[in-house]
Amino acid sequence: MALNPHLPLVYHPNYSFNFDPNHRFVMSKFANLYKQVKALGLINNNLITPTLGTAEPLKIVHCESYIDDLWHNQLDEKAMRRIGLPWSEQLIARTFTAPLGTLQTARLALEHSVACHLAGGTHHAHSDFGSGYCMVNDLAFTAQTLIQSGEVTNVLVFDLDVHQGDGTAAMLQHQPYAYTCSIHCEKNFPFRKSASDLDIGLANNMQDDEYLGIVDDTLSFLLKELNPDLVLYDAGVDIWQQDGLGKLDISWQGIEKRDHLVLKRCLESNTPVATVIGGGYDRDHLRLAKRHAIVVEQAARF
Repeated sequence: MALNPHLPLVYHPNYSFNFDPNHRFVMSKFANLYKQVKALGLINNNLITPTLGTAEPLKIVHCESYIDDLWHNQLDEKAMRRIGLPWSEQLIARTFTAPLGTLQTARLALEHSVACHLAGGTHHAHSDFGSGYCMVNDLAFTAQTLIQSGEVTNVLVFDLDVHQGDGTAAMLQHQPYAYTCSIHCEKNFPFRKSASDLDIGLANNMQDDEYLGIVDDTLSFLLKELNPDLVLYDAGVDIWQQDGLGKLDISWQGIEKRDHLVLKRCLESNTPVATVIGGGYDRDHLRLAKRHAIVVEQAARF
């Protein structure tokens, strides 16, 4: 199947910056993903750059004092340790720009049926603290913004990162028009889970067929049951069998099939879908970028 070179893509050059190459979080993956997508011939006049972020918009879902302290580097050492990233002006610039990128991607999906963000999926950030390399929550921010503005009636956050989307679940628990579903490895971070509207905890070392069956059954049921105006799809690639933090046994082909399946089911039911890349960990930084490019490549097949 030919790849569609007009798939809307969202990316900002500030997503990657000079960062410790030995850190567990691979900051170069966003720039490498951009290069990988370009090498696939998928970047033409379809690349949208989000505006530079500020603290204000994030206060729609985050606690004002937390956002201000984060912005001004006034969080204490313990709070920063929980996030797991060293504060810098470049980190703050990318952190506050990326949620606007996810929001932009969602708006493009509403217009074009599908759109991909070459970042996003910071689902461990809670309203008043950051965690697990996540400082602010782009998924909760996007869902809440679109619902509050009346651009959508209801949103399904479909989170297939290997780690439970605890922050998104907690932040949207009182938003009746956002439905959170997380399919994750049960015995993995975060060890204190929040309650999503639907949580499916998978056993360690689960393989492709069983996994794909669960994903398909769950998504098909939710699309029929909820009839959402939009799906925010967290296509985390840390489910891969060789991921440093994964604990599942999903093959590379399994990830391709999963992403194809999710996009296909959404488009079959005429539901716009916006993708974010979620988590992925690898000492081989270029291989990681190729893994994150899978969802973009699959989206370009439609």
